[in-house]
Amino acid sequence: MSVAAFMFPLLFVLVLTGIPIAFSLIVVSAGAGLLAFGPHVFGQLYGSFYSAATNFILSAIPMFVLMGAILERSGIAERLFRVMQIWLGRLPGGLAVATIAMGAVFAAAAGVVGAVEVMIGMMAIPAMQRYRYKNSLIAGTICAGGSLGTMIPPSVIAVMYAALAQISVGELLAGMMLPGLLMIVLFIAYLIIQGMIDPPEPVDFVDDIATMSLREKLWVTLTSMLPICALIFAVLGSLLAGIASPTEAAAVGAVGALLLCILYGRFSLTMLRESLKITVRISAMILLIVAAGTMFMGTFAANGGSRLIRDAVEAAGFGNAGMIVFFLLIVLLLGFVLDWTANVLICVPLFAPFIRQAGIDPIWFGTMAIIVIQTSYLTPPMASSIFYLKSIAPPDMTYGQMCRGVVPFILLQLATLAIVALFPALATWLPSQIVGF
Repeated sequence: MSVAAFMFPLLFVLVLTGIPIAFSLIVVSAGAGLLAFGPHVFGQLYGSFYSAATNFILSAIPMFVLMGAILERSGIAERLFRVMQIWLGRLPGGLAVATIAMGAVFAAAAGVVGAVEVMIGMMAIPAMQRYRYKNSLIAGTICAGGSLGTMIPPSVIAVMYAALAQISVGELLAGMMLPGLLMIVLFIAYLIIQGMIDPPEPVDFVDDIATMSLREKLWVTLTSMLPICALIFAVLGSLLAGIASPTEAAAVGAVGALLLCILYGRFSLTMLRESLKITVRISAMILLIVAAGTMFMGTFAANGGSRLIRDAVEAAGFGNAGMIVFFLLIVLLLGFVLDWTANVLICVPLFAPFIRQAGIDPIWFGTMAIIVIQTSYLTPPMASSIFYLKSIAPPDMTYGQMCRGVVPFILLQLATLAIVALFPALATWLPSQIVGF
């Protein structure tokens, strides 16, 4: 067990020195595996690698990534943002509300966190700065809207979590729906109140939206919202109804995104090639980390890691509630230094057996764990959302403004977590009603 106790500290040292997370996992796994398996270590590690590479559920990830990559180039995002501006722009903090709403809709279509944030950021930053919104509010809104790709189905994180926890992907996605909607409502309520208390400075120009007739507004809304709603229904409907497996539903989404791209006149071989390149790069990164994480957890268990965790939980005298809090706290702390892929890979295989043995609903716990992962996604120092935003932000938007801007949304995500913890039916009722109908 002493070897297992040193595996995590060594992993953090390697990650913090700048070694990619996948290679850090492999190095630690190989070293610990030598002590556990001796000369047979590479055969054991290959077995872990092979089991990850042949996991059928994980084959949905490249399709969801491809769907998001194509949608990013289809022109649908610009149309969606304009629709949100038309109907929400007159509310207090209207552009910020429109940004969150667009992030929610696009998250339901794409399922890839980075793609959602970059997409809405490139459109929302110029528009919000033009209307003199504060940089901190702009940054927080975009980071929060982009992070909804974690919580709003279909979510790549949920697919990977369900595969590792050996639970139904459809049930987990259904379990995330109501908490995800609750989070969106809290975000929007905060932005409206913020807009009433501290409105942006007035501007001295007339937006072209103000001159649009009702007929023009309805036409833009119909031609923009109907296709994307049909795509969302095709993906989630086929999955939740049990008509399609996660991989098949993701393939439906990729084909639908391609059809939308053709419909809006954005299709070209160059666009398709770039989308495929992005898909291969992101999928290879995620799946390599999955394989490396499987190796890491295998050697961790072989060196007594599961017994180490069980002894720690028993020694602390945790009941079920205390164990849940302890596990979620570990997920949050790991999220400060690791990306979501490594976080899921390390925590889910480690905690899932204890959750199952304690009789805790795995959908309820999984929903809370994903909320915590989304919260850590916004939380410095390794806040992936801030790094994504920094890559597209103008020079006058500083890192300090970004960090200050995400704080209210982190608190709102923790409020969502508390509500789901107190009312488990938010995560468990819908799966029992609609999965498989």
